[in-house]
Order: sequence, then C-alpha cells, then structure tokens
Amino acid sequence: QVQLVESGGGLVQPGGSLRLSCTASGSIFNIYVMGWYRQAPGKQRELVARITNDGSTNYADSVKGRFAISRDNAKVTVYLQMNSLKTEDTAVYYCKIRRAPAIDYWGQGTQVTVSS
Repeated sequence: QVQLVESGGGLVQPGGSLRLSCTASGSIFNIYVMGWYRQAPGKQRELVARITNDGSTNYADSVKGRFAISRDNAKVTVYLQMNSLKTEDTAVYYCKIRRAPAIDYWGQGTQVTVSS
C-alpha cells in the first residue's frame, strides 16, 4: 500500500500563489507517474498536471503558463506551484501516483479557494 499526504491548500486572493505538496510513503517502489487532479463542486475530476520519472510533464490547457509541477524523487514528493490564481481554480486538489504495472493511489484532497 501507498499513503499520500497532501499539504499547502488554503484561501488566496485572485492573482495570488499557492504551492501544494504531496509526499508518498509505504510501498513506494516503481512509481512512474505523479500528478495533480482537481474537482470543483458539480464538476468531474480533471487532470491538472502530471510528471513522469524522466521529467516529462503534461498540463491542462487552463493552467498552462500559470502552474508548474515538479518532483523530488529522493523525498518521493510532488509539488504544484500555482501562480496567477483565478476564481475558477477553486476546487479540491488531489494528488495521484501510478505505480507499476498500473496501480493508482489517491491522496485525501486539499481545498484551494480563490476569492476576494
């Protein structure tokens, strides 16, 4: 089993920044993708960004140029730097990792609220 602990959510004004962190523990071998998803009220969960072992990244179009994903393999931690936040970024953000062969683990979620 893998346990994921997220932190860094909170309330921020439009235009502000937040940094989310997610640290994995337990059976943390053969992890090859780490990512962030989000779910706003009444909407489906969607991919925000993900990063593979070789550093390749993918972003949702809505966050390109504003968010940056990174990972520290030694700490088994993935980060999401969120800049120029908009009200539409308000959601619960979930960390997800994929471990070989194709097993997914989810964090408990952290609330991000962008409001003036």
